[in-house]
This record gives sequence, structure tokens and C-alpha cells, in this order.
Amino acid sequence: MTSKPSTGCLQHIFIASALLLCSAVIFYMYYKPTMSWLPCSDTALPKQDVCTEECLRVLEVENQTQIITDCSAVQEKTPTTQSPVLEKEDTANPHKPEIVVLVWKWPFGEQFDLESCESNYGIKGCRLTLDRNQLDKAHAVMFHVRDIGGEVSNLLTLSRPPRQKWVWMNMESPAHTPQLHGADDLFNLTSNYRRDSDVWVPYGRLIDISEKDEPFKIPEKDKLVCWIVSNWNGNYRRVGYFNELSQHIKVEAYGRHFGRYINKEDYAKVMSSCKFYLAFENSVFKDYITEKLFNTMRLGAVPVVLGPSRENYEEYIPGDSFIHVDDFKTAQELAEHLKLLDQNQEMYEKYFAWRKDYVVQHSAFGQEHACRICDHVRRYKTFRIFKSVNKWYWS
Repeated sequence: MTSKPSTGCLQHIFIASALLLCSAVIFYMYYKPTMSWLPCSDTALPKQDVCTEECLRVLEVENQTQIITDCSAVQEKTPTTQSPVLEKEDTANPHKPEIVVLVWKWPFGEQFDLESCESNYGIKGCRLTLDRNQLDKAHAVMFHVRDIGGEVSNLLTLSRPPRQKWVWMNMESPAHTPQLHGADDLFNLTSNYRRDSDVWVPYGRLIDISEKDEPFKIPEKDKLVCWIVSNWNGNYRRVGYFNELSQHIKVEAYGRHFGRYINKEDYAKVMSSCKFYLAFENSVFKDYITEKLFNTMRLGAVPVVLGPSRENYEEYIPGDSFIHVDDFKTAQELAEHLKLLDQNQEMYEKYFAWRKDYVVQHSAFGQEHACRICDHVRRYKTFRIFKSVNKWYWS
């Protein structure tokens, strides 16, 4: 006599059949969405939510785990909960088109490697070119503002694709940058040291120390305070401050004005031999913190800075890594502080505490701008108009 299946197992088989049916519905929902007889018809929105709720209602029964333990046949037929369509969407890697950036001119005539965006910055899919025949194909054109002063009228006549980005690139402060008259509507992106520019490229930055970096050791010193200056102008604040400071402390000054020219080979040697270096900017503007600071830190001297506020500097480097002239009421007070540090090695060495965690990384002028412009254009597809670069930069 053949035994009949128990009522409990029949119930479990029924539930499993319902699960199989619901899985079939989900399958047809993704691959045959136009078939109106499906439970998820075009009139039921959203489709995925409706079908998912129907399936979940089947699963909302008591002793759900008992289905697996009591009916092995049902276990074998239980459908997978993974969706092959969703897996394809998650793992797909669609090919991204190459971004072309036309470098209109070498900035200041300084050439750089056009094929190093990926190796130097990890930016893939970029092609930099100097070929102006590629103008109609370029996604962006980088103009170094200091090199196009007499070309504005010609640039205004060029035919450019409507979505092409023309990038105003510059690293000089407003005091040393000419305004381009008639170019208010010429550019739609900016690349600059200022953090409110579209493509921000500072003169330098501190990055985490790596295993390949050698442990830092303060270089041997035989000079107290140094300054190397090429651009001497009696109207600059830094010149007036130097003249006063040098009355209270000996400053080893180099440059054409002092008849002590320093070449590139001797620059690092002289800088490293100084306990303090006057990293004085030629003009004072927000975020205008140049290689003078970062060279000093990299070569093992303590920077004495004259530029934007201390708060602005501390947005770039630790507050205990530099001395700001504004921390002292007079240049004489600063001189006395430097003499104190000269006599107290422990206090002096505290200015190098940051070297345990960071190293200096310089920006590559021109090259980094072009590569980061490429990355920006790839990332951001939104419409952008820059009505007046002159108003933005000189306001």
C-alpha cells in the first residue's frame, strides 16, 4: 500500500511551487516587460516593487526554515535570489571615450611630458596635445594667460564646439597678472592656485610619508637667517620688512640686488645650511602661497612667512611648522624670537615635528594643470559659463 504524503509536506511543496512561479514572473518581468499578462503589467508601477512584494508575501509564513529541513526536494528546487541583470549592471565597465586637452602654448615656454597623466597622477584616458589642428576635436583648451595677451582678438574669431571648455590657467597673483580686455566671455573654466578655481592646483602640498622615504635629519647649519630674492622692488611689503629686520639680526641675503647670485646647483645647498629662511611673497593675496614656502620646508629650514594670514597658511601646513611675521608686533620682536630659538635646540627642532608624518610634494607647473583639467572635464559634464574672469580674479 502506497503511503500518502503528509499534509505538512504538501503545504511546503505548494509554497515551493509558488516560489518557482514567482521567480518565473520576475524572469519575464526583466526580459519580456511588454507582455501585459504578467502580474507586473504596465499599469502596475513601479514594476520591481510590485513583484518583489508579491514574492515576499509568499515567504512570510511560519516555520520558514522548516521547509528546508523537512522537504529536501523543495530545497533543491528553491530558486536563487540573485538577479543576473543586476549583476551585469554592477560589474559592467563601459568604455569611456578619451579626453583630449589642447595646450595652446607651452606655459612660459616650459615644455613638459604630454604622456604622463596616468603615471604621475593616476589620471587615465587623457591625451594632451599641442596640435592646433585638433582644436575642433579637443574637449578642452588650456590657455596660460600670461602668454596670450596679444591674441584675444584672434581667439574671439575662432570657431569652437559649443561644449568645449576654454580654461584660463594662471599661477601668478593678481598684482602680477595682466587683465585680458574683451575676454569676459572667452573662458568657462579656471585653473589656479586659488581654492575657489574650478581646477585647483596649489604650488605644493604635504602628503603622507611612505616607506620609500628616508627618515628626515635636520641638515647641518652654519647660517642663522637667509633670503634669496630675484625680484627687488622697494614698494613691496617684503622689502620694507627685510630692511627693518636686518637692523636687528644678521640676514644672509642673496640675489642680483645684493651681488650674490645663486645658481640652481647652489640653491639647495645654501637653503639647507640656513636655520631660518624668509619665505616672503611678492604680494599678499588669499591662497597665494608659493614654492618659496614649500622649497624651504623640503630643504630643511624653518620658513618665516610673509603673505596671507596665519589661518590661511594653516589650511596648507601645520601651525607649528612655520613662523609668521604677523605673530610679532615688530620686526625687532621677531628677531629676538629667532635668536632665542638659535640658543635652544629643543625648541628649534619642534618646528620639524611634521616630518614624522609628511613630506613635501611640489606641483608640476603646466603639466599638472593640463592633466587635472582633463580629469575635471571627464568628471563634470554640467553646463558652465564664466562671465568675467577679470571680475572674479581682481575683485
